[in-house]
Amino acid sequence: MSTHFRPPNLVLATIGLSLATFMQVLDTTIANVSLPTIAGNLGVSSDESTWVITSFAVSNAIALPLTGFLTRRFGEVKLFVWATLAFSIASFLCGIAQSMGMLIVFRTLQGAVAGPMYPVTQALLIGIYPPNKRPMALALLAMVTVVAPIAGPILGGWITDNYSWPWIFFINVPIGIFASFVVANQMRLREVVTSRPKIDYVGLVTLVIGIGALQVVLDKGNDEDWFNSNFIVITAIISAIAIAVFLIWELTDKEPIVDLKLFRHRNFRMGTISLVLAYAAFFAINLLVPQWLQINLGYTATWAGFAAAPLGILPVILTPFVGRYAARFDLRMLTAASFVVMGVTCFIRSDFYIGVDFNHIASVQLLQGLGVALFFMPVTTILLSDLQPHELASGGGVATFLRTVGASFAASLTSFMWERRAVLHHSQLAEQITPYNPTAQQALSQSSDAQTTLATLNGAISAQGLQISFNEIFYVLGWIFLSLIVVIWLAKPPFGAKAGAGGGGH
Repeated sequence: MSTHFRPPNLVLATIGLSLATFMQVLDTTIANVSLPTIAGNLGVSSDESTWVITSFAVSNAIALPLTGFLTRRFGEVKLFVWATLAFSIASFLCGIAQSMGMLIVFRTLQGAVAGPMYPVTQALLIGIYPPNKRPMALALLAMVTVVAPIAGPILGGWITDNYSWPWIFFINVPIGIFASFVVANQMRLREVVTSRPKIDYVGLVTLVIGIGALQVVLDKGNDEDWFNSNFIVITAIISAIAIAVFLIWELTDKEPIVDLKLFRHRNFRMGTISLVLAYAAFFAINLLVPQWLQINLGYTATWAGFAAAPLGILPVILTPFVGRYAARFDLRMLTAASFVVMGVTCFIRSDFYIGVDFNHIASVQLLQGLGVALFFMPVTTILLSDLQPHELASGGGVATFLRTVGASFAASLTSFMWERRAVLHHSQLAEQITPYNPTAQQALSQSSDAQTTLATLNGAISAQGLQISFNEIFYVLGWIFLSLIVVIWLAKPPFGAKAGAGGGGH
């Protein structure tokens, strides 16, 4: 990688790179609040509509580890430009999809071409900034990574309510074309060194089969009654065998597609565990809150977006300061503070009830933003801090890959647990409606239409079941964040010079 190249216009090059990343990360959440509308328009159940999120996350996760191979083969600039253009085309195809099957195929394509975009953007940004400015460049990328998932539900909700859901995909087209044109123009004189590395077919095939089959198990398990279904049992066995072969092969191959030997570094190991689990919990919050606002509290998609939006305020304000001054602190302290704030906000949500007001929901989101602002840049710096210079790009790719898989797990497991626990609480609450319960008897005796009253009671019980389940999940998420404080303190300083350089060109 050439570390001395400076684009003719550094600001314009940075905008082009950041816009593409913003667009790609935005697409991980923009469809969340639109799922009920998409399901209704395409005539499928809400369970099936979650594949719109899952298909993107899985193909994105599978494509990410290929970044190192593809950059060696085609060069970073060419890979970025073509991936961004392909993303725009895939977005357009998602918008014109006429069935859920077509939409899932195009979302899978979109996720696959999006895979290399984030790690390559990280590498290019690090390459065009001098070493003393690289923490700021990483902080800028962290801000984009934080703001985009928050902007997604708001933008998605507003577009869905005011236009139609295909426009959540169509808006990517002009952004992607602009970003790829700007970066191609600004980086055209950058030195390119390519090679023809051997492709690790065994690693690639076992990765695709293992992660793909695992995701099918997670997504379809609920519908198919888990291991009472032959389909789920067979798919789980295939996944387990493929992942076992993948792990053994990658640890013994000379040119593995995913370099698992990076985990011999303590900071990379502890930083990656913290990143993956904390991001999965963060992703679960972003998925659950908008759905809960719409299903339980009756918010429109737009208002659900507005209620979630304050999460982005403090990251936007504080990220430049975190980028500039974080190196003066023990980064474990900043990360631990982040986990405390995130954990506390989860515990506050675990006391929410159906009558909770907009201001209370928004203020908790605002507070969580403080935790988010202190999270990405310190954790990324810690996990890169003890890698060798030639391992940095690969380390960034592996960490992002695992983070994406973690988010995909979170999406499946959170939806499953929320639904499953709600059914359990519904049955427990419904047991109280008996001829021997004086309150139930009084309600029915005062009603002129017992059927309507029973239907109303059932609706209220369903809502309470969902609410209790929501509270339980947030209680567990709170403890996950607090337990990660122990993990991050197992990393060892220093986190400065090598990590501050952030990943390119020593």
